[in-house]
Amino acid sequence: MYAGTTFRKDSGSIVGVHQKIDRVARRLLKKRLSRDTNFPTITQILHFEGNNGPDAIKRKSPSKDEPWHYINPAKPEDRGLIELINDHIYNLAEALRSNNEQRAAFEAAWMAHAVVDGLTPAHHYPLNDKIEELWGKPHHERLTIADKNIIRGKGGLDTISKNWQYWGVGGVFSAHLSFELGIASTIATLKFTDIDPTNAEFNQVEKIGFETVFDNMVKKIYDMKMYDEFGEGGWTRRLAIETRDVLVPEIMRTVCLGWYYADYLARTDN
Repeated sequence: MYAGTTFRKDSGSIVGVHQKIDRVARRLLKKRLSRDTNFPTITQILHFEGNNGPDAIKRKSPSKDEPWHYINPAKPEDRGLIELINDHIYNLAEALRSNNEQRAAFEAAWMAHAVVDGLTPAHHYPLNDKIEELWGKPHHERLTIADKNIIRGKGGLDTISKNWQYWGVGGVFSAHLSFELGIASTIATLKFTDIDPTNAEFNQVEKIGFETVFDNMVKKIYDMKMYDEFGEGGWTRRLAIETRDVLVPEIMRTVCLGWYYADYLARTDN
């Protein structure tokens, strides 16, 4: 999801989707926190977005320790992202227990980023398979900036063809970017009031854990087939309405529930 550029500190502060989702999710969480909880403020959390967020790793250190925020709901064995989220939740709970504010803010921000990306339809595209098809190797083996940005084919025409499939109009990257910019423009002026998780949802995440809640939400969003619809007809009014009324509110609630679950673990020593 769009979080602004990673070249300056304040990028994304106005139209950054990750930042907007975090602000609303933190507002929703505030109503459920006890007075004894020292959960990071939204200012502390947003410090670890944008230029200090997961997307910046792609520029600063290509493929080295780079978080992979894609998930293929059609493959139940694709567990890399949920394992990453589980790690962030565990670390956030530990930071809350020890009152380590900076570590808690970092874990909260990066956990939220992973959750948001995992629930974004464009991140359900089997990107690693496409990278292996075009580059001839997995995404994590592209070890330089040049290797990540230039596909080398068997000859001149093959090189042009493969790069166009990825970077050209209607290609993999441009489609991904266009879809996420459609979301950004749709929600830019919205306040998202009255979307609080229910008491039953808070009770459920305590009972079954966040992993199951996240898995269920991934399946729900994947079944909406929004990215398939976008691929067929571009950004439409129907997609904008679904984004406004269903997709983004569900993502905001899920981030809130993830943060709440980490706080619950910290309070109950689970």
